[in-house]
Amino acid sequence: MTARMTAVLPFLVMLAGVLPPERAWAGNTRDLYTSDAIVTGTGEENRQIGFRECLGEVLVKVSGDQRVLASPALSPLIERAGSFVASFAYRDRLEGIPIHDEQGTYDRPHDLTCRYDPATIDHLLDTLGSGPWLLPRPRMAVFLAVHDQKRSFTLTSDGDESPYMAESLAAATVPLALEARLPARKTLAAEKLGLDVLSPEEAAQLERLAKKIGGDVALVGTISWSDKALGWIADWQLVTAGKTHRWQVRGVSFDDAFRHAIRGTAQVLSGNGEP
Repeated sequence: MTARMTAVLPFLVMLAGVLPPERAWAGNTRDLYTSDAIVTGTGEENRQIGFRECLGEVLVKVSGDQRVLASPALSPLIERAGSFVASFAYRDRLEGIPIHDEQGTYDRPHDLTCRYDPATIDHLLDTLGSGPWLLPRPRMAVFLAVHDQKRSFTLTSDGDESPYMAESLAAATVPLALEARLPARKTLAAEKLGLDVLSPEEAAQLERLAKKIGGDVALVGTISWSDKALGWIADWQLVTAGKTHRWQVRGVSFDDAFRHAIRGTAQVLSGNGEP
């Protein structure tokens, strides 16, 4: 029914509301100008594919601006993506597992990590009509109501209704160098907060609650399974500086719904317009 993560990424420590606070992401500017891609083997052809993927990812990561991917000026830059890489490294995803049958290093999956000079990426963003959104970045407090085929619940840091959703939300923050926090069951119950409809009164309450759990802004969501849409329908509302921004996505996996939420949040917080 939904796409489940096939591997729990080490980056899941970014979800400080789920994992211990001391394991929250503590990235720096150097990390901001780094991106990763999964490639098959270490050959030149696949390396170039990885370089192209990494360039698009780092441009969005540094700027928070999804619009750069749609810019006509991006295509010629992607074609020479490798020329912008300062250094790169591989990690065998099957490290420790011997090569078997006719498999060789050419077809083993690898993580390709690309590092860029900040001045290079900043110049490319300027060419694309954007610019860097540097650290520190606001932390999100996420309040999410879930309606699946059998039940309704609120996603919490200590709940057991859907651990895969918490993991998926955490993974979605990685490409944008953001951090998300979930409320504990007890905290949410004490607030008696209804999440399906966000009134002006609730907006003020959410901003206060966001700070209480270590967030700077409140991201509110309702995600509902729809047989008609053949997937989840997700409505998102970001409360920041007394203003509410709204957007929606339909007929997607919950992984895609969370990616859509985080991308939209970055778009707003980076000052690059509405989702």
